[in-house]
Amino acid sequence: MGTAVGMRLQSPRWELNSPEMSSITDGPTVGLEPVASDMTQPVAMVFPRDDPSVRLIADKFGVVYRHDTDGLQKEPFLDVSDQLAELGSWEMGFLGLALHPEFESNGKCYARYSAPLSSDAPDDYSHTFIVSEFIASEDRRRVNPASERVLLSLPEPGTNHNAGAITFGPDGYLYVALGDGNSGDDGAGRGHASDWYVLNRGGNGQDIEENLHGSILRIDVDHREDGKPYAVPDDNPLVGTDGLDEHWAWGLRNPYQMSFGPDGRLFVGDVGSSKFEEINVVERGGNYGWNVREGTLCISNRYASYAIGKLPGVKNNWIACPSATSDGDTLIDPVVSYPHQRDGETFGAAVIGGYVFENDTIPALQGKYVFGDLLGSGRAGRLFATSPSDERPWTMVELQPTVGGEPFQKFILSFARDPYGELYVLTTRLERGSGTVYRLVSPS
Repeated sequence: MGTAVGMRLQSPRWELNSPEMSSITDGPTVGLEPVASDMTQPVAMVFPRDDPSVRLIADKFGVVYRHDTDGLQKEPFLDVSDQLAELGSWEMGFLGLALHPEFESNGKCYARYSAPLSSDAPDDYSHTFIVSEFIASEDRRRVNPASERVLLSLPEPGTNHNAGAITFGPDGYLYVALGDGNSGDDGAGRGHASDWYVLNRGGNGQDIEENLHGSILRIDVDHREDGKPYAVPDDNPLVGTDGLDEHWAWGLRNPYQMSFGPDGRLFVGDVGSSKFEEINVVERGGNYGWNVREGTLCISNRYASYAIGKLPGVKNNWIACPSATSDGDTLIDPVVSYPHQRDGETFGAAVIGGYVFENDTIPALQGKYVFGDLLGSGRAGRLFATSPSDERPWTMVELQPTVGGEPFQKFILSFARDPYGELYVLTTRLERGSGTVYRLVSPS
């Protein structure tokens, strides 16, 4: 599983390389009802359990707003805008927000943001990945930035593939999505590890010993051990074996958004490279294929003419693709995979993981997993829904969103679910004041 090398083409469990995609059909029309506006890029929204009328909305530029029955409050719940690194890419900034399961009693909340590069990091790295704990005031209306306790501080080699989502699982542990730290699109180079796949120059996601990139982490924020500001749960898959114990699952490129379903399954939207987007149901110790595969298509970042006799400069489209690592661990297929191009037109660009719709306000969506894409054709995101199936990939439908009866015309950044199971879509036009949160409702 670790940095083992030496896999050769005669190694077992290679399969013909052919992409498998979800079938896509037209779905029902749904309404989007605006509930909060006048932000810039809202990327996360959470709800205190004891007062679901309160919405805490994180904007990518470092401010968490409080929205309640009186609207968007001028005084922020949390402001770390002066602690952000200079935003070298659209994928940097304030990226994740979570409330402790006992927030009502302990006031603890958690933020994930991009900070300036630390003095002990390599000079050619980009910035620092931060996950911090903060304490809210007794009335839970604001946070003192001075209460910050940094849990994770990791140097990022590149400005992109930063993921960002953080969430508490039903087990009470904090799950942290970490992208592969790419500084380009080949998934290798500066800050990337060697790995077992002979057709790659290396790349984070397959290595589990050198760094934490390209993974979902699982940590215990209520305890400390081994000199760290957190503990590692004893049942994490690499505890007692080779590998960094914080790993829960790996083989991910840019797991931007994630959520737990009502049955405890962890849904992760992993943003693709140039051809496919995917949703994974992530399990303990699972390997989800990057950077060996994008979707189910085998890829390579090595100009590997010497490896299999291809012409110099030719990448991808290999005849065969491994279905397991050199140690025999299965590469797990996504439950949903869809293309960037469909019928000769742009169909998707970056998957936005969503939530299972648990409310009965829209019967056609009840029990379905609702997700989206940042940008479909034109200047609007797309909304999708899928139902769990025993066969992969699952089929998906494209929803037809409207706002006041008119077509939806914004980019999709994230989703949220309130304590009643209703879903919200966080959107923007990438312009100041254009950020809007919508509730998913039956069409008007």
